[in-house]
Amino acid sequence: MSVAVEGTVSAGFEPVAAAFREAFDGEPDMGAALAIVRRGRPVVDLWGGVADARTGRRWERDTLSVIFSCSKGLMSILAARLVQAGKLDYDALVTTYWPEFGEAGKGGTRVADLLSHRAGLPAPREPIPRGALADWDRIVAQLARQESLWPPGTAYAYHPITHGWLIGEVVRRVTGLSAGEAFRRYVAEPAGAECWIGLPPAHLPRVARMAVGPSLVALTALQEAEARAAGGTDWPGIAMTLGGALPRELVGPRGHARDEVGSDVGAVADGEGFNDPAVQVAEVPGAGGIASARALATIWSSTFSEASAGHGPLLSEETVRQATAVRSEGEPFFPTPPPWPRWGAGFQLDSAARRYVTPTGFGHDGAGGQVAFADPAAGIGFAFLTNRMEAGDDRRATRIVDALRRIVTGTVVDTMPGIPHDEGAKSI
Repeated sequence: MSVAVEGTVSAGFEPVAAAFREAFDGEPDMGAALAIVRRGRPVVDLWGGVADARTGRRWERDTLSVIFSCSKGLMSILAARLVQAGKLDYDALVTTYWPEFGEAGKGGTRVADLLSHRAGLPAPREPIPRGALADWDRIVAQLARQESLWPPGTAYAYHPITHGWLIGEVVRRVTGLSAGEAFRRYVAEPAGAECWIGLPPAHLPRVARMAVGPSLVALTALQEAEARAAGGTDWPGIAMTLGGALPRELVGPRGHARDEVGSDVGAVADGEGFNDPAVQVAEVPGAGGIASARALATIWSSTFSEASAGHGPLLSEETVRQATAVRSEGEPFFPTPPPWPRWGAGFQLDSAARRYVTPTGFGHDGAGGQVAFADPAAGIGFAFLTNRMEAGDDRRATRIVDALRRIVTGTVVDTMPGIPHDEGAKSI
């Protein structure tokens, strides 16, 4: 049985809509949404499938979804906005804004190190319990006193959850606002987008329920087995679970949390992790953002083109240049097989690990198949969200981006001065 897809697509973008439909093949319980904004104008706005497989609730136009590490891209936009305003300096020492962070030999860490995964704090040395995810002060104090796993600035490894608290605390010190409130004021509201870091409780009924697919289950099982075989401390695993607060897949129903020495501390029950409403309303800026695909595409488009009425682009060309300068690339501190990503000041850059429409693209993927980015040369803001979390060779979003690239690059010349505007949109 085919999944009903609703929404609109502008003339010429039908192959993108076809690739979106194909993402549902063999996935009757999946829900997803796709939004593409081109030079400030929506050209694709599609959704379909199931928002909650337990109840059969459909994915609707206003359905929201957990965006996982796409949240880091949003925090990186926020940091870039503060740099642009002269409130923050990428090259400044973190202790300029957060003096306590200098404990345990971390005094030479720079703001850019936090953003580009070079701080050496991807995992807590002391386990963070499940009930502490919303305790901002406790977590940032723990990270401030912790010794880095490597000398800051000398290597990189992905900080899957702690990244958000690290840059978020700098934001709080600079603005006097929580990370979620600063994001609302400096990014979401100017872009006119329904997107939150810390969801208002009134919107909880709109959130899709995430489901762990078999490829993600297989990947995490393999990672756990390899960690047991290797012995020692499973730092990449602790980086995902925080030593007990989250399942390795980030949501239930399956998962076992492990402490610093790799001991199993118990199965994580259905509904925990980022399916838990208490976690969804908490400010967890490394992975807990919640949005619609439409909102994400709008925000990314707004980084380089006119935002909502009365607002110009969120970022200047010079700010984008600084923010997207390569700061981390190559093999990470904890070895993983290639392809490896490239990082700017928090932004995931075009690389063999994630191809955008053109090499100017910058954005951030999220666990389970989420993809969101801006591509200034192509004039594109893009977001694909799904509640069916897969891993490994998950090419659902990649096929959509490939289809979009075939459409756009056939006419791209320099900054695209000769490209005709899309004419009209049709419902499907």
